[in-house]
Amino acid sequence: MNRLLSICLSLALVFGSACASISARSGGGAAKKATAGKELTEDLSAYRPKYPAADAPDPAASVTPTHHVNEKVAVLMDTVASVNKNIKYAKGYRILAYNGSERQTVMDLRKSIIARLPDEKDYLTYQQPNFRLKVGDFFSRIEAQQVLNQISDLIPNAQIVQDQININKTY
Repeated sequence: MNRLLSICLSLALVFGSACASISARSGGGAAKKATAGKELTEDLSAYRPKYPAADAPDPAASVTPTHHVNEKVAVLMDTVASVNKNIKYAKGYRILAYNGSERQTVMDLRKSIIARLPDEKDYLTYQQPNFRLKVGDFFSRIEAQQVLNQISDLIPNAQIVQDQININKTY
């Protein structure tokens, strides 16, 4: 009981001192109130360090390049461009619109998707006994989500899947 009383008193003392005002603890409350209306104008420039002014470069001067593009760089850039033209596939995303065994259902769904999204390419595959209908070639998941939002009323359970996509060369 005595120990509990001493703990309670020490907690009350800690909370009481923590809640005291700042001016009461600092002891200079009256002096701060007297100078609150006055503006302090003490000159501290004598104590600031002084640095010598650096010569600024002329802003009108222009920099001429020293290393120009030469034939070796042009050949390398042509090589990189030709290699990039040969790339036909990349990792990306497609919308899995249908995965089931009913052929007529997948064909009706394909027609309605083509009517809604004429710009997107659809991919219908058959692995016995299932038909899979995927839509689009998207580099990012955000692009696929935007198209999925357009067709979500047609296909409420469609989902975005990672797939190898065809690269359109118009990019």
